[in-house]
Amino acid sequence: MGRQIVSTSKAAKTPATYSQAVKAAGLVFVSGTAPADPATGNLVGETIQEQTRQCLTNIAAILQEAGSSLEQIVSATVILADEEDFGGMNEEWVRWFPSNPPARQGAKLPVRVPGLKVSIAAIAEA
Repeated sequence: MGRQIVSTSKAAKTPATYSQAVKAAGLVFVSGTAPADPATGNLVGETIQEQTRQCLTNIAAILQEAGSSLEQIVSATVILADEEDFGGMNEEWVRWFPSNPPARQGAKLPVRVPGLKVSIAAIAEA
C-alpha cells in the first residue's frame, strides 16, 4: 500500500501547501483542522466549545472519506490560541470521546488568525 492523499468536500478545504489527510502504512494522518465551514470556508463558532465541535466534525468527515472513523483515532494534537480555553475544549472533547479516548498532546498556536481558537490534528487506524 502506497501513500494516498485523502480529500473531501465535506470538510474545510486546506491551503494548497498541505493535504487534508494522507493515508499510509495502515494509518490516516489528518492535518491540523480548523473549525471552518466546508461550504464557505468561514470559521464556525465564537466559543471554544463550538470551534472544537466543528474541528471534530471536519475530522470525522475526513476520516470517513479515508475509510476510518473518530473511534479509530489513536493520537490527537490539540493546538489552542489561548491556554485559558483548555477547560472549555476538554468540556466538548469528552462529549465526543466519553470512554477510551485517544492519546493526546497539546500545543500553543504559533500564529494569530483572527477568530481562530483551536486546530486539531489526528492519527487514526485506516
